[in-house]
Amino acid sequence: MEKYIAAWTTNEPDDIRALFTEDAVYATHPYDPDAWRGHEQIVERWLKSADEPDEWTFDWSPLGSDGDLHFVQGRTTYLGDRPSYENLWVVRLGPDGRATAFTEWFMERRS
Repeated sequence: MEKYIAAWTTNEPDDIRALFTEDAVYATHPYDPDAWRGHEQIVERWLKSADEPDEWTFDWSPLGSDGDLHFVQGRTTYLGDRPSYENLWVVRLGPDGRATAFTEWFMERRS
């Protein structure tokens, strides 16, 4: 998680790429037919929708794991007029600790 937050903060392609295996799949929502596939597409689409580091805060806690599958609960708070979100991330890690699959489940937090 520390490396994910660092990549989210820097938006540096190498930081992003280091999180995922070469053939990883990143789904920005469950059952996403347009999931990001492979390093280059993940970096490209991440940067297209990049947040600036001073626009958000993120708190998280691990919910559990089952083998290589990990579950993280998060709270993304955007500053200004943007909505904030409750998050559930489902992450499958490869033997080297990089994500082979990453799925975001999120809902807007009501005031």
